[in-house]
Amino acid sequence: MSHNCIHWFRKGLRLHDNPALIAALKDCKHIYPLFLLDPWYANNTPIGINRWRFLIESLKDLDSSLRKLNSRLFVLRGSPTEILPKLFEKWKITRLTFEVDTEPYSQSRDKEVMKLAEEHSVEVISKTSHTLYNIDRIIDENSGKAPLTYVRFQTVIRDIGSPKKTVPAPTEEDMKDVLTPFSKNHEKEFRIPTLEDLGLDTSCLGPDLFPGGETEALRRLDEHMKRTGWVCSFEKPKTSPNALTASTTVLSPYVRFGCLSARTFWWRLTDVYRGKKHSDPPVSLHGQLLWREFFYTAAVGIPNFNKMEGNPHCVQVDWDDNPEHLAAWREARTGFPFIDAIMTQLRQEGWIHHLARHAVACFLTRGDLWTSWEEGQKVFEELLLDADWSLNAGNWQWLSASAFFHQYFRVYSPIAFGKKTDKYGDYIKKYLPVLKKFPAEYIYEPWKAPRSIQERAGCIVGKDYPRPIVEHEVIHKKNIQRMKAAYAKRSSEDQDDKTKTKGKKRKVNESIKDMFEKKAKR
Repeated sequence: MSHNCIHWFRKGLRLHDNPALIAALKDCKHIYPLFLLDPWYANNTPIGINRWRFLIESLKDLDSSLRKLNSRLFVLRGSPTEILPKLFEKWKITRLTFEVDTEPYSQSRDKEVMKLAEEHSVEVISKTSHTLYNIDRIIDENSGKAPLTYVRFQTVIRDIGSPKKTVPAPTEEDMKDVLTPFSKNHEKEFRIPTLEDLGLDTSCLGPDLFPGGETEALRRLDEHMKRTGWVCSFEKPKTSPNALTASTTVLSPYVRFGCLSARTFWWRLTDVYRGKKHSDPPVSLHGQLLWREFFYTAAVGIPNFNKMEGNPHCVQVDWDDNPEHLAAWREARTGFPFIDAIMTQLRQEGWIHHLARHAVACFLTRGDLWTSWEEGQKVFEELLLDADWSLNAGNWQWLSASAFFHQYFRVYSPIAFGKKTDKYGDYIKKYLPVLKKFPAEYIYEPWKAPRSIQERAGCIVGKDYPRPIVEHEVIHKKNIQRMKAAYAKRSSEDQDDKTKTKGKKRKVNESIKDMFEKKAKR
């Protein structure tokens, strides 16, 4: 039987290692590659203009690659549950394929879509390729629970074995008997929208340092894999958070949008490592891909993963509600140059080093401003190109010491931490030019500079650049005590729960004992 197929692109915006796309082409007469701009995302998640630009660039690149195979990308705006049934009828569709997505909204949406497909007699094929492994299998192998430490996670993965091998991108030969029917009027109806079409203000766009798309993703991957010595010796904690050019691969946005397959990345690394001495997880590049997998698994296995309340793995903390503090952090005016430089880079470029993320996240939460990690999560979701539901929530819980990481007394200094790798403050001068004339001894603490030096630098603290929003040396000690209290409360509640559980077990055992004694008397 020849099928009329829709391959529904969502995150997997690529042709390489796309098993669901390959499944669509089998016994296929007509293929319709489809991308839907689902309004749910814009209505429920903050999406900044840099991320919109990355998406549009990725769609253009995908369309260009499909056209080389005598196909094209069809783009529509609207809810999948409303649009897909109409397309099933319009295009006489008999098969729908897509890549598995584990996020809560995606799961509920896909269940509804599969139900609608069944009503229209449309076969559905979904394949795992956004993650290295089938996440449900990892949980099954761990007795039905998400492994909650990286070490336990590694043990489970070791038992499962290596990730599946990748599948090649479709070729002209694969497509020779497959048609994509389209006409000139399709150009208007199904074209990729511009940022202006989406009602976005492009005047605030920063430099396009990381263009979206599979072509750029594979080019960057090739570029990095040629650096065999660097790849083999890579240890993430030893890279610099404030280097003037990125000290890591910056492949995360491409993996997040599926322009680069995580499995392709994994096996390319395996090829580079082969026969050579190399670093190992958790700090190696393989280790970074496993961290991604770890948080994906936790997000599936833990209820309310992106919230504090109702999240059983998360310490419940009495965070302050201080809109002024949150706004100052978000808008890079905390008065701490290292923090403000990082937040400026984030807003302008859509990417910051993972240790820079550590610094600003700790500062917002348990370190200085005592603001909920959920608020920081929203800002990162808006501004990061690689903002990923599972990783964003997991990392914010980690950095606020609410889950996964419990050494709450280890606080990043907003002054000393940056100095370790950039003692002259070149990074600060790049992103906060107002401070560029300050001498190195005052660049991290400009409020300590004598008035004469401030005048010479053309920047008066309190007028041209803000004073520090808090006194770090005082507040971080107070906040450590607040975290200590939250942990003590958690420990007490856990003990109460254990006592209740023991009591329940005792009652059950006593009732069973009574039952047997009554039977014996009879």
